[in-house]
Amino acid sequence: MILILAWAGIISFAVIMYVLLDGFDLGIGILFPWIKEQQSRDIMMSTVAPVWDGNETWLVLGTASLYASFPLAYSTLLPALYMPLMVMLAALIFRGVAFEFRFKSTPKSQFIWDWSFAAGSTIAAFGQGLVLGTFVKGYGSVLPTNISALQWLSPFSVMTGIAVVVGYALLGATWLIMRTVNDLQQKMFKAAKILLTGVVFFLLAVSVWSPLLSPHIFARWFTLPDFYYLAILPSLTGVVILYNFYFLRKQHEIWPFILSVSIFILAYIGFCISSWPYVIPHAVTLWDAASPPSSLKFTLIGFCILLPVLLAYTVYSYRVFAGKVTSGEGHY
Repeated sequence: MILILAWAGIISFAVIMYVLLDGFDLGIGILFPWIKEQQSRDIMMSTVAPVWDGNETWLVLGTASLYASFPLAYSTLLPALYMPLMVMLAALIFRGVAFEFRFKSTPKSQFIWDWSFAAGSTIAAFGQGLVLGTFVKGYGSVLPTNISALQWLSPFSVMTGIAVVVGYALLGATWLIMRTVNDLQQKMFKAAKILLTGVVFFLLAVSVWSPLLSPHIFARWFTLPDFYYLAILPSLTGVVILYNFYFLRKQHEIWPFILSVSIFILAYIGFCISSWPYVIPHAVTLWDAASPPSSLKFTLIGFCILLPVLLAYTVYSYRVFAGKVTSGEGHY
């Protein structure tokens, strides 16, 4: 019981770390088409050049942890989500190639890698949103062997795909507010206000739509007395959103990013509450999908060694490359 809960917590932590860290650098790519000046684009990419590849380590960690601790979920969900996951991974690879080639390209060919970087970032974010929408919608009481390969394709998952693109763009804009100055920073203040409005719209849409799709989610959030306890979460989210609008209007440099991250964390907590205790949404529980206790113990030892190293590396890299990025600073 404790081992299973520990591994559920580990995977949840790895997922949210990936979403937050890779979210804002994907967001920078999503914002690329709206910034025309090459110098500004150089600065945007330079803010994440030293850390973007390390951010994706958390995706590898989460996937490996799922394979080690809940193999039934891994073997079932991967085929069911094969198409959006493969498109997402291909986009991440293509984006990484574009990231490196852009800094070495000639001025005439640079636009190719600009659009490649933007397209790779946007497609990867949309693919993650498709996966998210499939999890929120769930599989009902369908047996794992009968899950459709097109389960991921629905109006709801398309909506969540767009929502993730908008959310990542908000993280990217508020990140650039912290790391840039002058004209580019002012453009990001304006963009962040629009994107935050979009995030509010999609949060409301998911909050209304998901209980209508899933009786499990409806019962979880609207059954008394749970309704009174869980109402704290959307109320807190609303307060965070209002403060975010306030600090954007006041043009505060740091708080918009912190509050945008907080919105993602609160939404993620809501997702976990809606999904609990299922690892294959509304079909297979954590206990049914878990590895034997001996396997969980063995892999946990390795994880306890790896996690501090990964956290230390992440903290150190962000500390070393902290501060404003201006023209002339780049990744070469």
